[in-house]
Amino acid sequence: MHQPSPIQRRRSRQIRVGSVLVGGDAPISVQSMTNTETCDVAATVAQIRRMEEAGVDIVRVSVPSMEAATAFGEIRKQIQTPLVADIHFDYKIALRVAELGVDCLRINPGNIGREDRVREVVAAARDKGISIRIGVNAGSLEKDLQKKYGEPTPAALVESALRHVDHLDRLDFQEFKVSVKASDVFMAVAAYRQLAQQIEQPLHLGITEAGGLRAGTVKSAVGLGLLLMDGIGDTLRVSLAADPVEEVKVGFDLLKSLKLRNKGVNFIACPSCSRQNFDVVATLNELESRVEDLLTPMDVAVIGCIVNGPGEAREADLGLTGGSPQHLIYIDGKPASKVNSAQLVDQLEALIREKAAAKQALEEQILAKG
Repeated sequence: MHQPSPIQRRRSRQIRVGSVLVGGDAPISVQSMTNTETCDVAATVAQIRRMEEAGVDIVRVSVPSMEAATAFGEIRKQIQTPLVADIHFDYKIALRVAELGVDCLRINPGNIGREDRVREVVAAARDKGISIRIGVNAGSLEKDLQKKYGEPTPAALVESALRHVDHLDRLDFQEFKVSVKASDVFMAVAAYRQLAQQIEQPLHLGITEAGGLRAGTVKSAVGLGLLLMDGIGDTLRVSLAADPVEEVKVGFDLLKSLKLRNKGVNFIACPSCSRQNFDVVATLNELESRVEDLLTPMDVAVIGCIVNGPGEAREADLGLTGGSPQHLIYIDGKPASKVNSAQLVDQLEALIREKAAAKQALEEQILAKG
């Protein structure tokens, strides 16, 4: 029952980050970044695996030292998800992780140093099929641009990005994506809009240092939502001062809201009022926690009364409408059964899992037929 998104995406080159395609007609990928100490291999691997359970497409790991590079190599051996190494200043670290199996290097050619060092990093990336992300941030603009513009501005961010792009163009290396992040929504949106018109490479979206879970989610939804509605963006990270798993969840929820990705259960739920015939908030919270492991796309409506319930339920894969003395469950838009409040969550969970299994089996059959 999913309708295609009306958004027309910007046409961009397609690159590869490990097994994940970025740009072109590839789905918009969701990224996150570890916040463990990279040298603590066990903790970092455990965190990445939790992100994988949430469906993350790409994971970035900070590699600030040669010791961290060695640890990165151990992490790489235990993780299948594409990994990006975040590197600044020391080109030798980039060369080392290239040997250890990195899928993408997050660098700024300008802060790597001399042209010969940039050339060496690019040569290693080219040789091993590694892509690059040029990551411009309003908080770390080059000193000459700070002097020229007086303060971070969209134009300053774009000029910095184009400067780095020129580095790679001169070396005839096109396997890269670009980000121009700022914590200010207006600045970030304006910078991305300007840059999108000037280059063909895929764009990595983010509102950097957005804040805590609630405020950061709101800020990211506003900024990234505006860009995605414009068709801008090929991969994204929601930057939150929170558990990275929450970044993944918010990222997918954002894409689901714009019908740009369908992964996991999409709940349609009323905010509840005195008309409700069951506790909508408690029911929804319990259901969300029980089925967050499911990645099969599915719409589930949970509505507390008969005012909007039947209409929403008819448009969903599964629907629940509050009634008295029993509540009505819809499957594929049609009334299917009645349930009382005591069995409500258990029955809905069972039906959601049954529906997910059927959808997965059908998808596998289609793939098998070619």
